[in-house]
Amino acid sequence: MADGLATFPTEAAPKGLTWCSDDHPGLSRKVSKAGFDYLDAKGGRITDEKVLDRIRMLAIPPAWTDVWICPRASGHIQATGRDVKGRKQYRYHNDWSTHASSNKFDKLPAFAAALPRLRKQVEADMAKRGACRDKVLATAVQLLEITLIRVGNAEYARKNRSYGLTTLHKRHLAVDGAGLTFAFKGKSGVEHKVSVRDRRLATVIRSLRDLPGQSLFKYRDEDGDLCPITSDDVNAYIRDAMGEQFSAKDFRTWAGTVSAARALRGMEPATSATDAKRQIN
Repeated sequence: MADGLATFPTEAAPKGLTWCSDDHPGLSRKVSKAGFDYLDAKGGRITDEKVLDRIRMLAIPPAWTDVWICPRASGHIQATGRDVKGRKQYRYHNDWSTHASSNKFDKLPAFAAALPRLRKQVEADMAKRGACRDKVLATAVQLLEITLIRVGNAEYARKNRSYGLTTLHKRHLAVDGAGLTFAFKGKSGVEHKVSVRDRRLATVIRSLRDLPGQSLFKYRDEDGDLCPITSDDVNAYIRDAMGEQFSAKDFRTWAGTVSAARALRGMEPATSATDAKRQIN
């Protein structure tokens, strides 16, 4: 572990990969007349063509700063850096990307089995009085399941003026009786307009909007102070009800899979492998 790498602790991990972190020593780069020089953990210039070829294959953008490169070709993270807006970016090992994409679908049966527990918890917490933490988080989770709005990130909201569920402001909301309309700029600058019609949800969210401050989703702590919820709060609520392996991201995967299954169910049975592929595409 001296170089920050270790074998994966789970049997489900891709064979041959090693876990790595940019908290540990790695390779780096510095600007040179020819473009970039790459340095080892001790600051020595790398000349090994095999290592340099691996680095070139990562296609690390020239604009990235604070670049860290994994010292091993087997690391699940191959490189990290900061883009022009200061956001941390990653380059993953191809095998890890394939594994992660597959794994998010592998756990869907467990997600489906745990979803009723979450809904029961949401139902109980939304019945609580006032603007307590559990009630506000339950409200956010119910809205998440209905709308699939991304959970949001405070840093993105601050730096990019792009919003998600937990970072919505009161100005993003319009209420008309039992109807709610959220209009905001989301990830990658995409404009969203999301409408929901639910009388109980509208009643609770209207009461949250009436609280002081610009954040929409906030709760009163034990001292009576108002605290905006965070993505960590929402994910912790989901984990407590469903299990450690689940988070807000799984709702979008689940909804997309259910939508695809419904679409396929309405089609005529495929007559050949080619026909099946055509239906899926």
